[in-house]
Amino acid sequence: MARICFILLCHKDPDGVIAQARRLTATGDFVAIHYDGSSPATDYARLHAAAAAEDRILLVARRYKCGWGEWSLVAATLDSVRAAAARFAQATHFYMLSGDCMPIKSAEYVRAYLDREDADFIEAYDFHHGNWIKTGLKEERLIYRHWFNERTHKTLFYRSLALQQKLGLRRQPPADLQVMIGSQWWCLRRPTVERVLQFCDERRDVLRFFRTTWIPDETFFQTIVAHLVPRAELRNRTLTFLIFSDYGMPATFYNDHYDFLLRQDYLFARKISAEALDLRRRLGQLWQEDGAQFAISNEGPRLFRYLTGQGRVGRRFAPRFWETEGSLGRDRVVHLIVAKKWHVAKRLAARINAHSDIPAYGYVFNELQAGLPDLGGMASTLPKRERHRRALLRLLFDDTQSHRIALCIDPSALSLATDFAEDRAETRILFIDSDLDDDYIRGHMQRIGLTNSASPDEVVQRLIPVVRGDLRHEVERLRDMGFGHFNSIAEGRPVAENAAALARFLDLPAPIAEDLALTPDLFTD
Repeated sequence: MARICFILLCHKDPDGVIAQARRLTATGDFVAIHYDGSSPATDYARLHAAAAAEDRILLVARRYKCGWGEWSLVAATLDSVRAAAARFAQATHFYMLSGDCMPIKSAEYVRAYLDREDADFIEAYDFHHGNWIKTGLKEERLIYRHWFNERTHKTLFYRSLALQQKLGLRRQPPADLQVMIGSQWWCLRRPTVERVLQFCDERRDVLRFFRTTWIPDETFFQTIVAHLVPRAELRNRTLTFLIFSDYGMPATFYNDHYDFLLRQDYLFARKISAEALDLRRRLGQLWQEDGAQFAISNEGPRLFRYLTGQGRVGRRFAPRFWETEGSLGRDRVVHLIVAKKWHVAKRLAARINAHSDIPAYGYVFNELQAGLPDLGGMASTLPKRERHRRALLRLLFDDTQSHRIALCIDPSALSLATDFAEDRAETRILFIDSDLDDDYIRGHMQRIGLTNSASPDEVVQRLIPVVRGDLRHEVERLRDMGFGHFNSIAEGRPVAENAAALARFLDLPAPIAEDLALTPDLFTD
């Protein structure tokens, strides 16, 4: 059976740290505590007195003054792991935590989880080709030496970097290592920990290299573990639930997040507010429960991104064309069918293909299989289509030998419509106004991963008005864009009115437009 030694890196609240350690060890596990060297000596003395009375709690003797982004965090972790491995021979796993972390499953559940998976849990993405780093320095973290802390000595940090760049003092990582990157919150098996410690004893060159990299706690263990452990024995994820805003700030959890946290497919969560006393009490009790059952819905990360991203995706910063120098041509027309119900738009596109000479396609920027002809590598992936959208349409015009093309787009992708409208080609909009009832909203939330079949009904009910409001906002934005050629059709409108809108949109004779308006089950689900 799994026995865990938790590695706690802490710098405040000694009473809370001891309480956390006692909770974790009450079920037979172990805790090793590194208390920051910058914290008061009186706090350390209180920790020392409390730990001395506990066989399962180890207070690491050497105290590093840990600074964010510095090697000191790695050094403190290595010392703690080395001391814990020597002290707690029964420990089968070593799990990194902070003082703000708490369990969101029972100890019984956690042990069973680790017993089922004979693997190491650590995020390890390719440093150079992955997309883990969103902002700030990337390659510069490694190829230049960093002796100063960017947060506390910003001027010295950037002057040192600029001087090395000017003098060409680049360096390369050790040749036999592929540098990886990921979260510092990992869980490793004892054999892996022992191999890492042995590697550190033997490869002082690696330690020297990482000692002057920037933010090495996100690269050191990730690189070494991926180097030593077969890929089949690695799980590229953290078992600690943490989510960051688009500004890089971690979300904090409070008393009313208890049920939400338990539903996530993680074992611990960070950060739990120090003021969330009821949440801390309940999670502490949960850790010691026997027979606890958990309904996993795991909607947390996507839900957080959805709710926090509303103000940034499509509402403030619209992506622009990558190929601003290219135009589709003044003699061409782009007909955009805008509909939230994709099956309705695609049904109309199929009828346009059958009853006119206008080539019509589905959601080419959302679905790989959208009826496109073979356009080569440009259309091979959705990201390529998005990056090279204008070139894609030029290829499509050339392939079809037509000066008019119809495409379906989602109302959330109004930046596409705006960008096309700014081209010299003529852009026309047809909005299909559909009724979005509760059943549709439920299905939509599952399709985008906001909820799933295991999501509690009360959560779904709370989200329905939020999502409906967001979809209505998309429509309002569409109507407010002021497109020169804007038409709409809707279920319940007279056929003649819908036909007239289709005739204007497609420049079709009235009989053909009326035939399109009478498409069987055009608006039905």
